[in-house]
Amino acid sequence: MKKTLSTIAAAAALLAAPAAMAADKILLKTPIAFSTALPGLGSPIPRVAEQLDLMSGGTLKMKVYEPGKLVPPFEILDAVSSGKINSGYTTAGYWAGKIPAAPLFSAVPFGPEAGEYMAWLYYGNGMTLYQEMYDQAGYNVKVMPCAIIAPETSGWFASEINSPEDLDGLKMRFFGLGGKVMQKLGVATSLLPGGEIFPALEKGAIDATEFSMPAIDARLGFHKLVKFNYFPGWHQQATVFELMINKDVWNEASDQHKAIIETTCKASMADSFAEGEAIQHAALIDNVENNGVQIKQWNEDMLNTFRTTWDEVAAEEAANDAFFAKVLADLTEFRDGYAVWKENAFLPRK
Repeated sequence: MKKTLSTIAAAAALLAAPAAMAADKILLKTPIAFSTALPGLGSPIPRVAEQLDLMSGGTLKMKVYEPGKLVPPFEILDAVSSGKINSGYTTAGYWAGKIPAAPLFSAVPFGPEAGEYMAWLYYGNGMTLYQEMYDQAGYNVKVMPCAIIAPETSGWFASEINSPEDLDGLKMRFFGLGGKVMQKLGVATSLLPGGEIFPALEKGAIDATEFSMPAIDARLGFHKLVKFNYFPGWHQQATVFELMINKDVWNEASDQHKAIIETTCKASMADSFAEGEAIQHAALIDNVENNGVQIKQWNEDMLNTFRTTWDEVAAEEAANDAFFAKVLADLTEFRDGYAVWKENAFLPRK
């Protein structure tokens, strides 16, 4: 009798196993803010999807939707939070109008380069503050950095910019906190998704633009319309991209699936950074040799103007929003400490 009951129990367990496995399966439907054709911006996320499937043995899958195919880029946060979709890939700087501190987790003018940014996020208070920001603002999301790129170009212009007066009156696509700096200098800024920038330049709706790194800008064809490309990218020395998952979905996931997602995103941070660094020089050379682009460096007066104006913007933003002030103070304290290491350990720049 005992043997018979044991046999029945074993058979029942075998029958129940597929159902349990099915219940543990997750499909992350993930609209993205950047085309997968853009290296470093959108290209990391298909590789993330591939690794999630591989490492989970097929129990954790991600279906990637190109920009606008499921949810418009600027609606991803609200859609993930409400549960309309269960995940999304974008950048926190897009939520500046909803959460003033959000751009600090995307790109900071005269801010940290990629290594320092990651150090603050993972081994400073960055990740705690990042999640706290969304929680405090009432968004039902779990957030994690999932890609990072090095400096961007500082902008594409139709003519040379030699003084702050040359900026006054320009209409320019500009991202994040750097956009507030440009506004103070008389620029009328707008934040357009990548796919809308070229048509806006072509029609004269904007006079100039910044978007990303040279290899990414090349895909969008800015060099066909404007020929002066400025460096360094003072407004975005590094840019972080985020994977957001609906928090209810995250809380119900197994510890194994959570670990796979978090580890894959950490690996993607290294992979995206390496990809971006590997392909920029070819784009710069092509621009100069084949596209008639003039590579320009901001003079010291312009860089000083950008920096002092950023200091004004930072003080104003901190005065207007307590959480912005909290994050900025923590990042500044971390950077002050890091500077001791940076100034002693790294070769000086020419």
